[in-house]
Amino acid sequence: MSEIDKDTVAKIARLARIKVADDKLAPLAGELNNILGWIEQLNEVNTDDIGPMASPVNAKLRWRDDVVTDGDKQEDVLANAPRSEFGFFGVPKVIE
Repeated sequence: MSEIDKDTVAKIARLARIKVADDKLAPLAGELNNILGWIEQLNEVNTDDIGPMASPVNAKLRWRDDVVTDGDKQEDVLANAPRSEFGFFGVPKVIE
């Protein structure tokens, strides 16, 4: 693993458009080196027999029929609108 130095941290901060004071560059370099070391440690773990998963709990979703249970209420919905036109909400015309 290559060590990240102050110049690299300054370049990363400039690319990310983050203003970092010069006295904060050395501590940030140390923190980034610690993070990269931890990532290298994770890369050493053997995951060959581990399948992809979305959750640590092996649970199945309950399925239901895909049917409309709440619909055909256009008049009820439009009754709440201050103005409706042609079965839609009526809004004032906006021109810039």
